[in-house]
Amino acid sequence: MFENLVESTSHKEDISRKGSFILVTTVVYVVVGVAFFIAGVYWYDNHLGQLELELTTLVAPVPVPQAAKEPERKEEAAKPAKAEPNVDVRRELIADVTRTELVPKEVSAKASDVPPVRRGVTTVVGTADRDSAAPIAAGTGTGTVVGAPTKVEVADAPPPPPAPTPPRAPISGGVLNGKAISLPKPPYPAIAKQAHASGTVVVQVTIDENGNVISAHAVSGHPLLQAVCVSAAKQARFSPTKLSGQPVKVTGVITYNFVAQ
Repeated sequence: MFENLVESTSHKEDISRKGSFILVTTVVYVVVGVAFFIAGVYWYDNHLGQLELELTTLVAPVPVPQAAKEPERKEEAAKPAKAEPNVDVRRELIADVTRTELVPKEVSAKASDVPPVRRGVTTVVGTADRDSAAPIAAGTGTGTVVGAPTKVEVADAPPPPPAPTPPRAPISGGVLNGKAISLPKPPYPAIAKQAHASGTVVVQVTIDENGNVISAHAVSGHPLLQAVCVSAAKQARFSPTKLSGQPVKVTGVITYNFVAQ
């Protein structure tokens, strides 16, 4: 029954062989990895100069010294305060009793309510008695300072300008042939002669305040005769027409009669 059984041998050699193979393979990988690492370091060093590097430097802001603000404060402190009036005010100018060279106007046992004028102090006449904050040094000039305001007379306002007179409307003068100073006659046009044009031409005119014709236009008559009549009417002159003493404009008509030739 057990004649065909194979006796098993020890696996020690096989395990030893496999262990040696794994060890050698690991060593080879480690050596290759170290070689690649060293080669990469040398390659990076050689190409370091070709890389674009940017150096950023962070600089803290310079603090503003507090001493720079001190001159401004000194300038504000150096501004002078508003000066108080440095003048004595008296209701009446009364000399001091120590000035014996001045003779008083009257002698009375009752002392005056108004303080006397102090020496070396400018004094003005006012409605109250007040001493100055600090006396003003006496100058070289002499005289009395009077603080009463000067009366200013304001002239009456000028009268308003007269309102402009509204222009009057032209008045009607009817037929103006007899009122003309100068009334030129219109020429007989050659074309009107050939057409045997004739009849009366009526021209409407407007005369200004000086008697000059300022506008003219034909209202009736033969068409071939109207143009020369309007031209002649513009050259006419009239006497100025007045209404209540004021010259006015006048409107009317001028008639021209033509006989066929």
